[in-house]
Amino acid sequence: MPKSILESLPGSMHPDTGKLVIIQSGPFQAGMIQREAQGLYQMQAATGIGAQTDDISRVWRYLWLIQYKLEQAILPGDPMSDPRLAVDFCGMKFQTPLVLLSGCVGFGEEYTRIEGFSNRDAGAICLKGTTGSARPGNMPHRVYETPGGMLNAIGLQNPGVDKVVSDILPGLDFEETRFIANVSGSTLEEYEEVTRKFDDSPIDAIEINISCPNVKEGGVAFGNDPDMSARVVETCRRVTDKPLITKLSPNQTDIAYNAKRCIEAGTDALAVINTLMGMAIDIESRSPVIGNNQGGLSGPAIKPVALLKVHQVYQVAREHGIPIIGQGGVSSPEDAIEFLIAGASAVGVGTALFYDPLICNRINEGILGYLDRHDLANVAQITGSLQLNTPTPSRCGC
Repeated sequence: MPKSILESLPGSMHPDTGKLVIIQSGPFQAGMIQREAQGLYQMQAATGIGAQTDDISRVWRYLWLIQYKLEQAILPGDPMSDPRLAVDFCGMKFQTPLVLLSGCVGFGEEYTRIEGFSNRDAGAICLKGTTGSARPGNMPHRVYETPGGMLNAIGLQNPGVDKVVSDILPGLDFEETRFIANVSGSTLEEYEEVTRKFDDSPIDAIEINISCPNVKEGGVAFGNDPDMSARVVETCRRVTDKPLITKLSPNQTDIAYNAKRCIEAGTDALAVINTLMGMAIDIESRSPVIGNNQGGLSGPAIKPVALLKVHQVYQVAREHGIPIIGQGGVSSPEDAIEFLIAGASAVGVGTALFYDPLICNRINEGILGYLDRHDLANVAQITGSLQLNTPTPSRCGC
């Protein structure tokens, strides 16, 4: 493409290639966004949930424009085949330690439309949260960009487990990577139903989202109470032999104790952490920006919290040989390595994908460079290698 044309196009330079990636809208892109918004409005209107036809967030606009890629010049993504990146996770071989997180990659095929992206760059992909019946999701706004992060309250919009198993899973290429279902529910019975149906499917493993509100207990999130967390795990464990990964909430008093209860209830692995609850306020209207009033905060802003929680849970998990997916604000190779050192066996990547869909390649290469510099044979040798400082007796831990 002539330089004069490149200079006239709205976009930014890819950090690895120095090539232009188009991420801003023109008339054609605006038309696509409008049509998508109208389709969302029609679906929500039918269920009595209001919708707006404007694009909700700059984050989502960027993603849609990259997906439809009108003018892209980005690095082709070759599969990461270096055996040093491979990890054993609950008996499953992950070809890299990276896991694409639920809610950030749809049902596993959306990012494959982006030039240079490959599912093979991830060891596993967690599919979008799935419930017993179809859910339309929350009213807008659902997403809001914050300093160093993003608030979201999607509301578990999904077509229901039957549709996922019958229509979506058959279209996935299970030779590319591991696919993990994400089970969500409002009652123990719903968790059981969804887990049972995924058990009778080709899915590789099942992640339990215990951050859902328990409608029979006044809406208190299952994951904020150790007893209820354990009951959800026990319920799911009874109906499947597939590996169970319990996603722990940071919005609780003692995450290590909750982890212990989930391990005793039969979980095979833990994902640490889910999003932190937060709010953004429109000062002119004096109302929350998010239609649901509050949402989950993700992105680099939560990384220090996530690292501490992984370290705390690792103290419990390692005694039982339970692996951890460390997640929360990973946006660079250094971030991923920090989580491994803190005790994670695999590392989740989520929000960063919205502004850099090719980040997995960069993280994988950075981890390989770290292995070379420290003369390590594989990723497992990094896991749990944190060496704590010895604090002086006069200092508190705050």
